[in-house]
Amino acid sequence: MIHAKPFDFPYDGRLDAAKTALVVIDLQEDFLSPTGYFARHGYDPAPLRAILPTVSRLIAACREAGVRVIHTRQGYRADLADMTPYEKWRRRRAGLEGTDILLRSSPGFQIVPEIDVRPEDIVVDKTCNGAFTYTDFEHVLRAQGITHLLFSGCTTDVCVHTTLREACDRNFQCLTIADACASGDAYAHAAALHMVTVEQGIFGVLADSTAVLAGLAELGRRA
Repeated sequence: MIHAKPFDFPYDGRLDAAKTALVVIDLQEDFLSPTGYFARHGYDPAPLRAILPTVSRLIAACREAGVRVIHTRQGYRADLADMTPYEKWRRRRAGLEGTDILLRSSPGFQIVPEIDVRPEDIVVDKTCNGAFTYTDFEHVLRAQGITHLLFSGCTTDVCVHTTLREACDRNFQCLTIADACASGDAYAHAAALHMVTVEQGIFGVLADSTAVLAGLAELGRRA
């Protein structure tokens, strides 16, 4: 088990590598680059970049323990055919019209090189904040027999939390790794982490990477 709040994970004490996946959300150039989408909105990407070593350690530990690694990427088609009028309006309002930011055809769509993405990893591309919306994410999880999800990535208050809520509503068992998630807004980050634990774990449980790494190491020894 992994020591977590408000209860240890998983609740029944049955941590199974074959049924568990680490979800690494949107660690892309567009969010972490000083010239990307996030920076253009006036946010400092430094807190996002600060979690990269921790996420890398988690990825390595998951591979050692036999836990699947799933990456998500957010962006739109190059022809904008999947972008609604409201989304286009927001894009213009943000001064992004005519740029390739958040387009799947752009270099900014790619995951940053500090994160080791391997052929055996699963990559889910999305247009929405939540990874379940208009994607095959749930089908992939069900097909792989995955029932337990460990959450990392950015941003804690938007894409991480939206995907976490979607997963909980689909009865996946969820753990959010506090120091492996980040946001450009410190208040929103702290609030999003706090919300995981309210009502005795309404959105699963919260743990730090040290506890998760210890649990993964135990899984590896058992394997």
